[in-house]
Amino acid sequence: MTSAEIFQGSKVRSLAADIESWLREQLDNSNAQRFVVALSGGIDSALVCGLAARAVGADRVLAVLLPSSSDPDDEASARKVAQAFKVSTMQVDLTTTTESLKSVLPGSSEIASILNIQAHVGTTTVQLAEANIKPRLRMTALYYISNLCGGIVLGTGNKTEAMIGYFTKYGDGGVDLLPIVDLYKHEVRELARAIGVPESVIQRPPSAGLWQGQTDEGEIGLTYDELDHALLAISNSATEGIKPAVLEKVQHMISSSRHKRTSVPAFRRN
Repeated sequence: MTSAEIFQGSKVRSLAADIESWLREQLDNSNAQRFVVALSGGIDSALVCGLAARAVGADRVLAVLLPSSSDPDDEASARKVAQAFKVSTMQVDLTTTTESLKSVLPGSSEIASILNIQAHVGTTTVQLAEANIKPRLRMTALYYISNLCGGIVLGTGNKTEAMIGYFTKYGDGGVDLLPIVDLYKHEVRELARAIGVPESVIQRPPSAGLWQGQTDEGEIGLTYDELDHALLAISNSATEGIKPAVLEKVQHMISSSRHKRTSVPAFRRN
């Protein structure tokens, strides 16, 4: 199923208006003064920034750039988005903070020694554990800034990523509102184009900026088009046309990340 089959021009505009109305209502019903959004240079944060600015006015949106050993193109792209929607920006470089924290954290061998178990953590696991420090520090910085300016933190996660758990728990998943979490990635592209996100941002390879050269599709092992096609098929209970290997991979990602989409289990007394 193509995005054109799902989205027609009037539907795109109507969806944008609905999200903007919802954002206005959320801000009006809170004690907050503005929205705070981490602007990464990617399409998801660009769309959220644009929708927020259109919803409540650019003067009530603060875009925060949070580089951490990041590609310089990320900043250039983020500033292009901020300029397009006329929002104020603030930059906090977390490179030194990230490296400082990593330097005092124990390694897998030290942890294994303390627990008297065999260290069996692979390179990929170590890389991901270290990479997840970045979004968790970004979350901390965003809430600090938000506290000081009377803000509400907007999340930038979309439905495709939410369904497979492609986000960091208590990192980019730690937000107040999720404006586009019901939009598949192909819908994000169409909506971004409709509200005026710069085309160069729309065309950038999606990346969480976890390490140099990292791309979302490379890490996931599937393209977003493949993911959307499979997720729509699963949602509609019509998976006959999905390659078995792809279907198995997507179903595994959904099931193994279920804990990210549910509230923390808590003991309750009878």
